[in-house]
Amino acid sequence: MTRLLSLLVLCALTLGAAELKIPIEKYKLKNGLTVLLSQDNAVPVVAVYVLYGVGARSEEKGRSGFAHLFEHMMFQGSANAPKGVHFQTVEANGGNLNGSTHPDYTDYYETLPSNKLAVALWLESDRMRSLAITEENLANQKEAVKQERRLNFDNQPYVTAIVDVFPTLMFQNWANNHSLIGSFEDLNAATVGDVSKFFKTHYAPNNAILTIVGDINKPEAKKWIEQYFGDIPSQSQPPKPNLSEPAVFKAQTTIHKDQHAPVPAIVMGYPGPKRATPDFYALTMADIILTGGESSRLHQALVKEKKSVLSVEAGLGWPFGGPIDYQDPGIYGVQVTASPAVPSNEIVAQYEAEIEKLRQAPVTAAELDRARAILRSYRIRSLQSPLSRAQMITQHEYFDGSAERVNTELDKFLAVTPAQVQAAVKKYLPAEQRSVLEVVPAPKAQPKKEAK
Repeated sequence: MTRLLSLLVLCALTLGAAELKIPIEKYKLKNGLTVLLSQDNAVPVVAVYVLYGVGARSEEKGRSGFAHLFEHMMFQGSANAPKGVHFQTVEANGGNLNGSTHPDYTDYYETLPSNKLAVALWLESDRMRSLAITEENLANQKEAVKQERRLNFDNQPYVTAIVDVFPTLMFQNWANNHSLIGSFEDLNAATVGDVSKFFKTHYAPNNAILTIVGDINKPEAKKWIEQYFGDIPSQSQPPKPNLSEPAVFKAQTTIHKDQHAPVPAIVMGYPGPKRATPDFYALTMADIILTGGESSRLHQALVKEKKSVLSVEAGLGWPFGGPIDYQDPGIYGVQVTASPAVPSNEIVAQYEAEIEKLRQAPVTAAELDRARAILRSYRIRSLQSPLSRAQMITQHEYFDGSAERVNTELDKFLAVTPAQVQAAVKKYLPAEQRSVLEVVPAPKAQPKKEAK
């Protein structure tokens, strides 16, 4: 063990998560908007983060990709901030912004100098109130999403296999197994009426959480929140999607030919535990032991020693998230980028041998201490950034109903014992519950000849 790792372990053991005291104030506006405030005046920066309770798993058949399409639509202008003004205003005031689509939610953020907080709040409220949903905006964003799919999905190695194929091996319910980005057919079929209905249903204040973290004056922030958001009308609360899966998981194995893949890859998945249960915490610690850095078991065994694998990544919620935004039914997913010289069945056997070691014998105290140090270091560093803190406390509020869990959940991870790790691996990582997607390089498709 290196001196640095020894110090990290010592830090993890002597400084418990109980020392976390992230200040959080929560309240609701009359229209149902949940507000979270976390004041930290260390630096003159503020993060504004808005989460809407709609993601890819909220979509209806024939409307796949709507959550992602709508993420694009949210930057197409509103009644008082025409197209381009949102970006221009934030960037002109020294800030940055973005949005992202997830299986269970869609989020947007701005980080700005703290004296520009009102700017971000006005911009977010204006598009929540009066998004510009027009034929022109819809048409150009359909094309933008298609182009994004071509460039970032269909023309990238492994991505189509992971995003489109892998979920179909892990889930039987369409809500869970369809593509996060959607199909061209469904995008083409979308109408202004469809998009307007989606906006009214899901982008209402009572289906959103507004979080502000950083250098704020709370009375002043509350005044602006009420001024900009208070009179936006609420809507009927959208029903939660039915995400239920059959009680018995049917493991599958399939091959996907990928013309962009330079080397083979193997993607494996297991049904995961329920969120915030002892098994959830134990399997997260098991994952760090298996894949957390170059000292992890799989990296040492498969990358360093056997040289059968070039890289390994895994986690609860992989490939679309991690433990912080994991929602059951969820996946423990693994991807190994393979050496072309080693047959895939041999790599799977080597991987399985490492899992079997965890099943057969508890991890050592030193190894678990290393995992604790890694997790604690990551969590503490994440909380130092206003934006990361905003994301973390908001996701705890959304998934757990308690933003304050950010101050206590780390203790639950650090309390996991070697016996609990072993039990979780036995329960959740048996070979018979493992689906396998083998991605193999394929010859590049010949360009089609145009008809004369």
